[in-house]
Amino acid sequence: QVQLAESGGGLVEPGGSLRLSCAFSGQNLRTVSIGWFRQPPGKERAFLAAITWADTIYYVDSVKGRFTVSKDKDKNTVYLEMNSLKPEDTAVYYCAATDLTGVSLGIPKNYQNWGQGTQVTVSS
Repeated sequence: QVQLAESGGGLVEPGGSLRLSCAFSGQNLRTVSIGWFRQPPGKERAFLAAITWADTIYYVDSVKGRFTVSKDKDKNTVYLEMNSLKPEDTAVYYCAATDLTGVSLGIPKNYQNWGQGTQVTVSS
């Protein structure tokens, strides 16, 4: 059974940094793509970034240069390093798994498995 579990969220001041972790089990990271999404209060879930089984990385333009996705295959964990955080980055952050790649990675419905989410709050 595929399971994902996010951790690392919390309260951070504007300009600060956080690193989110997505622990993945039930399948090998070498065979799936992992995406990161966020859902601000009252808004739809939105794509942020993804890393494929072949280590190809995609970012939405709004986070390029601030967010970095990486993977530790030995730990079966994917990370989202977030820098220069802004109040508008406040949201619940999710990781999700899919067997797809390419442009399909930006669409939430293309992911078969989701974590429970972790809250990130950017506020002074």
